[in-house]
Amino acid sequence: MLRTGRRLAIDVGQVRIGLAISDLHGILASPLATVKATENITVAIDEILELAERDGEVLEIYVGIPINLQGMSTSSTSNALSFAEELSKHTTTPVYLLDERLTTALANAQLKLIGKSQKDARSTIDQMAAIAILEYALDMEKQSGQRPGFGISEWRKDNE
Repeated sequence: MLRTGRRLAIDVGQVRIGLAISDLHGILASPLATVKATENITVAIDEILELAERDGEVLEIYVGIPINLQGMSTSSTSNALSFAEELSKHTTTPVYLLDERLTTALANAQLKLIGKSQKDARSTIDQMAAIAILEYALDMEKQSGQRPGFGISEWRKDNE
């Protein structure tokens, strides 16, 4: 049984940050917004938290952690991890990391199916990747009955 509460998923990119949010019962993952990744990360985080909490409290936040297909860290991994650490300083909502391998590829394939090019859908591709992260989290919890993802310190301990 899925716990009650809205969940936020974040796909951190160099230029844009995609957001997706679930309904209260964890049935539906919906696009929320795309936020510009700025030099001042606090500005983006404040905007994200304001958007996420506009319709009520969020149970937990999942930040996609990009690792390559061999399971190794990349420069994008460091960027997402730094973002998650900073985000956790600005909210009391628990922040968890979730493997996001292939979510952008999945989002691109879905765009192709509906006849949109990656260029035509720059603002929505990040939201679609966040939806894929959130759907993965919801599915994992439905199957296992456990909260998915890793805490930041747990991930660091296992991967550094």
